[in-house]
Amino acid sequence: MMKFRFRRQGNDPHREKIKQDLFAFNKTVEHGFPNQPSALAYDPKLQLMAIGTKSGAIKIYGAPGVEMTGLHKDTAAVTQIHFLYGQGRILSLLDDNTIHLWEIVQKENRSHLVEVHSFNLPGRPGIESTSATRVTVMLLKLSCDLLALGTEGGGVHFLELPTLTLLNKSLFQDEVMQSVPEEYKCGKSLGPVESLQEHPQDSDKILIGYSRGLVVLWDLNSRHVDNLFLGKQQLESLVWERSGNSFVSSHSDGGYMVWAVSSSNPCTHDPISSTIPYGPFPCKAVNKILWRTTESGAPLVLFSGGMPRASYGDRHCLTILQDSSHVTLDFTSRVIDFFTIHCTDKDKEFDDPSALVVLLEEELVVIDLQMAGWPTVPAPYLAPLHSSAITCSCHISNVPPKLWERVISAGQQQCPLQKYENWPICGGKNLAPDPKQKELLLTGHEDGTVRFWDASGVSLKPLYKLSTANIFQTDCDHNDSLTQAGEEEWPPFKKVGCFDPYSDDPRLGIQKISLCKYSGKLVVAGTAGQVIVMVLSDEKSDHMIDVATVDLLQDREGFTWKGHDRLPPKSGSVVFAPGFQPVVLVQCMPPAAVTAVTLHAEWNLIAFGTSHGFGLFDYHRRNPVLARCTLHPNDSLAMEGPLSRVKSLKKSLRQSFRRIRKSRVSGKKRVVVNSPTSKVQEANAQLAEHDEVTPVQRRIEPRSADDSLSGVVRCLCFADTFLRDGTHHGPTMWAGTNSGSVYAYALDVPSQEKFSEQSVEALLGKEIQLMHRAPVVSIAVLDGRGNPLPEPYEVSRDLAKAPDMQGSHSVLIASEEQFKVFMLPKVSAKTKFKLTAHEGCRVRKVALSNFTSVSSEEYSENALVCLTNLGDIHVFSVPALRPQVRYDCIRKEDISGIASCAFTKTGQGFYLISPSEYERFSLSARVITEPLCRVDVERPHDLSAHSSSSTTLPPQANGTHKTQAESKSVETEGFFDEMRSALSSPILDSPNSSADITLDTTGELTVEDVKDFLMTVDEAENNFRNITEEDGRPPGILIN
Repeated sequence: MMKFRFRRQGNDPHREKIKQDLFAFNKTVEHGFPNQPSALAYDPKLQLMAIGTKSGAIKIYGAPGVEMTGLHKDTAAVTQIHFLYGQGRILSLLDDNTIHLWEIVQKENRSHLVEVHSFNLPGRPGIESTSATRVTVMLLKLSCDLLALGTEGGGVHFLELPTLTLLNKSLFQDEVMQSVPEEYKCGKSLGPVESLQEHPQDSDKILIGYSRGLVVLWDLNSRHVDNLFLGKQQLESLVWERSGNSFVSSHSDGGYMVWAVSSSNPCTHDPISSTIPYGPFPCKAVNKILWRTTESGAPLVLFSGGMPRASYGDRHCLTILQDSSHVTLDFTSRVIDFFTIHCTDKDKEFDDPSALVVLLEEELVVIDLQMAGWPTVPAPYLAPLHSSAITCSCHISNVPPKLWERVISAGQQQCPLQKYENWPICGGKNLAPDPKQKELLLTGHEDGTVRFWDASGVSLKPLYKLSTANIFQTDCDHNDSLTQAGEEEWPPFKKVGCFDPYSDDPRLGIQKISLCKYSGKLVVAGTAGQVIVMVLSDEKSDHMIDVATVDLLQDREGFTWKGHDRLPPKSGSVVFAPGFQPVVLVQCMPPAAVTAVTLHAEWNLIAFGTSHGFGLFDYHRRNPVLARCTLHPNDSLAMEGPLSRVKSLKKSLRQSFRRIRKSRVSGKKRVVVNSPTSKVQEANAQLAEHDEVTPVQRRIEPRSADDSLSGVVRCLCFADTFLRDGTHHGPTMWAGTNSGSVYAYALDVPSQEKFSEQSVEALLGKEIQLMHRAPVVSIAVLDGRGNPLPEPYEVSRDLAKAPDMQGSHSVLIASEEQFKVFMLPKVSAKTKFKLTAHEGCRVRKVALSNFTSVSSEEYSENALVCLTNLGDIHVFSVPALRPQVRYDCIRKEDISGIASCAFTKTGQGFYLISPSEYERFSLSARVITEPLCRVDVERPHDLSAHSSSSTTLPPQANGTHKTQAESKSVETEGFFDEMRSALSSPILDSPNSSADITLDTTGELTVEDVKDFLMTVDEAENNFRNITEEDGRPPGILIN
């Protein structure tokens, strides 16, 4: 019979309209803590905080739900950021020495962050690290009309704001040196400008601190040195006392000095006082110091660093001093910057700080300075998701109110102070409506904890933390008590923050989570084969944990486990706080990491799988029902374990050589140059280039049955369906493995009344072997209408429609290469879609989601959502498996991001863009969780009204609403956009592409070019002076 190649039919306009109402791709918000923060700022009038990152992002935070993000065009690190007081404007300094002005603008009744100006100091600096015009510090005057820039060459330059116009009144070192006594000069340079501070009472005067230790009080109007302070120690930072009668300097020797400012003494040699708090032995530098006056009398001194170099040089500390009170806050990551929230009203006499905000490399810590003991204030956002590394995640949609209240109650009993009413950063208005339903995000961590997060809105709030380490005998508690007993009383350390990346035992790591939201049952599975069944309890409990062991090898001969040992459970009773409490521990043997788990609370059953097989357990009767070994005789790697250090080098080399030999042989068989089949393939390839002709499917090589780790259980599923015959339905369990095998068991589950009397029985009903032996990623049973079966308890509690039991059921099996629907109970193939053959990609994550139309809430469709190894997302209709839409979501190089992706049942998803941040995206045109906020500002000159950038949305980041259609229609601007589009061409995107992309940017270097780049600091400074003092040039240079 002849096969003809048919042309594709035209698109149905009606169907296209329905698809537009159902599907739309948006990256909506970033949850968690910014990766690699590098700068911090605060606006006390607007009560907004800004954080800059090394990737060039600026994130603004106010009240919970008020979030905005701007992204610099160049991915240079943000080194400093400053708010223009009360104007909704931000100045940012990047490490490429450019200065950028941002504005909060209103568009469609929402606030966005938009860049309106940028500036670069003129001149031709030499090597970056010694550039004379490289900006080291910025001072923004309180009047917001002048910006002072301190440079590495020791000069201070001034810009008019908000236009970023360079003014012709720069101050250079030689002008300052004229006032310095001869004995202080010693022929040495003053060094870079380390600090610039505006006089708190006289805005025409600024304090200039040089690295060598000299501090100058400079009058801007008269261009005159009012006071000189001849410091002899290398300077780190300066801060004024509120009255302006004194200031404090911190130094590289770990000390700080208090200097008196007096008009009668223009040259001060010695400070009023000099203190090295942690001396007398050598100490590290005090990087930043704050001096705040209080109505109670003694000033509050806060500084970072200064630790004794030999004993505590590796600690990340911030010290708070007030009279006799002395606390050394001990953090687990580096201090980036800090500020106090205090009274800024000039009429008031004292600062009276209320809170201290500390930005660390891995978290944000807020200290209440008004309460005794200076406790921490819980943050409603910016939670460090990675306080212990995230190992898995699970999303629960439409959480019942009862479960929600019980989880919150358990969390509040853990942390009684967890109230967000005292959160000091509360600017802006959250315009987002209250979420229609509650959502939980559960994250499993390396230290054996499961954390519950409120994922209903823009702010990801911590609700409850569950630990599984107390079930097992570990050395954690013993070590903690020893370290606490051995610690000295000086310095008075106080551990603050929750970031703790070190796990005491990697076997505690959580691998899989399954929660029944109606019964409050939770199953948590870990790295050492532990499967823990938990029940939510509102009361404290003291009980023993039942332990059951399931041997998945089934006495199979020839296999010896070489991996880690099991975690020994505690003997005797254990005290558990209110919350999720363990009732039974099922230990898989061998103790390999659990790769799949599922729970059916209505049947009191859990199923679990490892690299050796799968088991079924009745947790009501504490009785193992089934254990099935899935190992192939050649599955040697399955016996090694992920933590094994005894892997045979000879074995791995042998496998590598076999793989190479096999690929060479198969390659030789395929490549036949002049054969008739190759000519047919060439003709087909030419035909496939035309858009109107269906593409030729790629040839998929069948996988060998003896591939290592072929027995890994990838997915498990419970379903009430037809397996034995077409008239009687009943409970079933399905398991899929790495080798393309699917096992279906018919279960005999007793009625609710007879659970305690009769045991569950399992009988193998069907066994399916996929032809290409591709790993089975997901299994789902569909009812007679093609809808997914409801969750346990949904039908019995009238929370969902009963499934259609009249029509024939089907099972959807998703492998890494294709999707296939089989009719039940005969298991006959109904339809399939070969994703790898058509698209050249492999399936990584799969979910069934429900999409509701924007036009009508009554209309919705179920769809299969699939994330591939190339980072793109495909949506297919169910059960017809027709492709609907395709979106680019994650970079294909971001393997950890793809592996961490979790879909929701309403068409949203999460994936890790860094160890500490989830990117949230939506595939639904209706269900979108994004920041909707407004910050009302008043500013004298609205630059954004005349700026072209305000007419377009800012670069894609937090709160930007960028759809796939928009991203395709927007024209690329400039050379870099052209390069980007060229590099993302289909040819280069192909995983099989061998195109060599080499961009030669060196060009032709001449001797003159080298000379220009090897300029000395003095030459650069002189060039800059010549530019600013050149006759005939207007005093202002406007640079947009």
